[in-house]
Amino acid sequence: MKKLNEILYRVAIVETDGGTDISVDSIAFDSRKAGPGCLFVAVKGTQVDGHEFIEQALAKGASSVVCEAMPGTRNPDVSYIKVADSKKALGIIASNFYDNPSEDLVLVGVTGTNGKTTIVTLLFQLFQMMGFGAGLLSTIRNQVDRRVVDSTHTTPDPVQVNQLLRAIVEEGCDYAFMEVSSHAIDQERIAGLDFNGGIFTNLSHEHLDYHATFKEYLETKKRFFDELPPHAFALSNTDDKNGKVMLQNTRARKYTYG
Repeated sequence: MKKLNEILYRVAIVETDGGTDISVDSIAFDSRKAGPGCLFVAVKGTQVDGHEFIEQALAKGASSVVCEAMPGTRNPDVSYIKVADSKKALGIIASNFYDNPSEDLVLVGVTGTNGKTTIVTLLFQLFQMMGFGAGLLSTIRNQVDRRVVDSTHTTPDPVQVNQLLRAIVEEGCDYAFMEVSSHAIDQERIAGLDFNGGIFTNLSHEHLDYHATFKEYLETKKRFFDELPPHAFALSNTDDKNGKVMLQNTRARKYTYG
């Protein structure tokens, strides 16, 4: 349980209607998973708009709502928080709700078209063989040290990511290795995470069913490196002509391989 004002830390708030000194028991962005004391985050997805399900979430007991557009009719017993980008807000809120577990780990993200699963798995196994506690978030499976957790997406949603990272911390691990897909970057599923490193594998003409152009696909991948903090490292494959592009604007320490 957390106070709403605590989990809104670092969120870019446009407007509030209602108090923020209230308790939040859970976070949901799917109205079917809302419940008493829940904070419902209305996210505009590729298929559906969560703003259309605010009333359903409130009917299930949600006591606060984060949204990009305030509802025309509001419940006086509910706190409404308007933000510029609810997808990004969801990531930051989830990190805050789980006490920012990525800050307690050395978190390394791997992105690119091919090789992500191989690299995160090799790093995870290598660190375990050296005696370090580690976590794994991959397409094949997620692991909390020795315990396997079912995997449904290359990069889980922000709530699942932070649940997993918190479990990895509580298991006593110091490291976590995570696949970072272009979908996850674009949908802000990694917002709020503190990465200590990013690795680029390669880029080929895939996922253009989601990204309108190859340029958009490339720029989405590059954004991951652009947003790495100065204390992180950025390791890029320069055998791929796009490898140097990934490092152009990063604040992280730059390294290459080939």
